[in-house]
Amino acid sequence: MNKNIPILTADEIQKMQTAGRLAADVLKMLDNHVKAGVSTGKLDDLAHDYIVNTQHAIPACLGYHGFPKSICTSINHVVCHGIPDHDRILKDGDIINIDVTVIKDGYYGDTSKMWVIGEGSIMAQRICDVAQKALYAGMSVVKDGAYLGDIGAAIQSVVEPERFSIVREFCGHGLGKEFHCEPQVLHYGKKGTGVQLKSGMAITIEPMINQGVWQTKVMQDGWTAITKDRKLSAQWEHTLIVTDNGCIVTTARDDEDLSFIIS
Repeated sequence: MNKNIPILTADEIQKMQTAGRLAADVLKMLDNHVKAGVSTGKLDDLAHDYIVNTQHAIPACLGYHGFPKSICTSINHVVCHGIPDHDRILKDGDIINIDVTVIKDGYYGDTSKMWVIGEGSIMAQRICDVAQKALYAGMSVVKDGAYLGDIGAAIQSVVEPERFSIVREFCGHGLGKEFHCEPQVLHYGKKGTGVQLKSGMAITIEPMINQGVWQTKVMQDGWTAITKDRKLSAQWEHTLIVTDNGCIVTTARDDEDLSFIIS
């Protein structure tokens, strides 16, 4: 096992669950505001105020390696790390991923979800749905003794039959008292390969899937990653803590059915 991967204590797991719940609550709070006519800058303002003044927590993205905002807002062909902007107004047909990371008592909760604005196209709805199914497939194999390759293989088994591609330049990661730590969680792979999971490890699974090619490029702002062919991209993310028989989903929301998860 990689000695650089933290194993959380029972007290640390409790703190991770608190941070994860707060991150999930930010997405729930934003739900009524994510609609046509709203700017991504306004969504960032709402999230920042809620995290700081209601949750008394810290928005992890703000200032992280110079990132200028408190959340990431990635629209249509933006794969990840989109920067909120008061001039970017959501319109009918857009799809948007909002990625939220909260720090509470020194521990992190990291999660994201997709929205389809108004009447999205059949393709827009399909890529969002497949991305969520891919996340759940990856989550379903997490338990003590499983391998990181099992997660990637499970995600591939959902995405590739649908003729979408899996982004390879970005991946999930370890989480705890650091925003990003070992292990790197690839969203493709072979069963039985890679790092073996152990109870107490915390990871994110966050598959990014593209309508066209998997290749991406980063814009001049140094953050915004887009699909190379400018076709649609979708992503969902949860933070998980490995247990003997399954996992704890610290960022679970009450609008989703996670009954397939054994904790």
